[in-house]
Amino acid sequence: MTEYSRAAKGRFTSTGGAQIVNLPFQPDFVRIMNYTTSNAAATSQNVVAAQWDANMGQGFAIQQGYNATPAIIWDTVIANGISTFAAGQLLQYGPTLAISGITKANPAVVTTTTNHGLTSGDVVVFQGLYQSTTTGMQQIQGVPFTVTVTGLTTFTIPWNTNQSNYTALSGSPSGATVKKVLYPYLYFPGTTVISAITTGSTTTIDTTDAHNFRVGQEVAFRIPSDWATTQLNSLPNPPTPGSPIYGYVIAVTDYNTVVVNIDSTAYTAFNSNVTFAGSAGRSLPQIVAVGDVNTGGQLISAGSALYPPPVFEPIGTTEVNTINGPAIRGAFVNNTSQGFIVGIGAGTNLTTSVLVGAAGNVIFWEAFLHDMSIP
Repeated sequence: MTEYSRAAKGRFTSTGGAQIVNLPFQPDFVRIMNYTTSNAAATSQNVVAAQWDANMGQGFAIQQGYNATPAIIWDTVIANGISTFAAGQLLQYGPTLAISGITKANPAVVTTTTNHGLTSGDVVVFQGLYQSTTTGMQQIQGVPFTVTVTGLTTFTIPWNTNQSNYTALSGSPSGATVKKVLYPYLYFPGTTVISAITTGSTTTIDTTDAHNFRVGQEVAFRIPSDWATTQLNSLPNPPTPGSPIYGYVIAVTDYNTVVVNIDSTAYTAFNSNVTFAGSAGRSLPQIVAVGDVNTGGQLISAGSALYPPPVFEPIGTTEVNTINGPAIRGAFVNNTSQGFIVGIGAGTNLTTSVLVGAAGNVIFWEAFLHDMSIP
């Protein structure tokens, strides 16, 4: 039967962390093959292939890998295997992880009490960042941050905590936690929190997570008085009451840095050294995409699809395709997504294996949605 069946295939290079694969459907069968380990000398605990069926349940898989002999054996994965997902209109979060400490540094270094399982480009939020009733890092809780992974239990966030009003977090304080935002860019570009502003003849904006702006993007600012550079605010506009002040992106440096055409030479310097007191309920500084002023259609290069989908940039200059059709660069995109996830689970017998493979491994995959499933 093929009336409603769906099939897709592709490949990715493993980062060692869980891999999300976006598709225009939720598969009920997934098969993967690790080309790197299949094309190398047999090594104990290396997984060469795996598959998952919806009837197994979410997060399970069966796999083939090398044992200590080494010889290929079949094995089961009963946690962090292969699962499907559908991102809705509201944010969803991963497991809660305890934090053992956050340094006073730029960028701040976060340490978790257990393996965080994050990948550079993931977005997280913090809660309970207090050392005492008057000290800690409550100033950054609730802010979406893109992480750069530096170790199994460490990562950095784009924020300067090396300032007088911040107190280093240490000793695994009770209630200090971090959660991964599973699908942070359901719509883009949108609103993002500002971490730093460099004033001058043009204005450079650093954000806490990916802004997904394009050159030519029309933007507005919402900056409460605590953060000082209120002259950027789109409202009020005393010379022209009721008419918002907008800026335009003239350069995109990377995923969290843009340059805007506003001359801010005489503006008050941005202040991220806000106090611990009053952090609960404090409004955050934001840059916001407005209107549809942008640079036109998606770029088409030699060998690319004639109608390439819009992309978002989660970190650095990495581009990730959405499941949408062609769109204007910089226009608002609904990125509600679905697909499957290959996890970092180990086998029942191959106890130190990693289903998704090691960083740098090339993984080929196939995904299917069948017309009929008979348990």
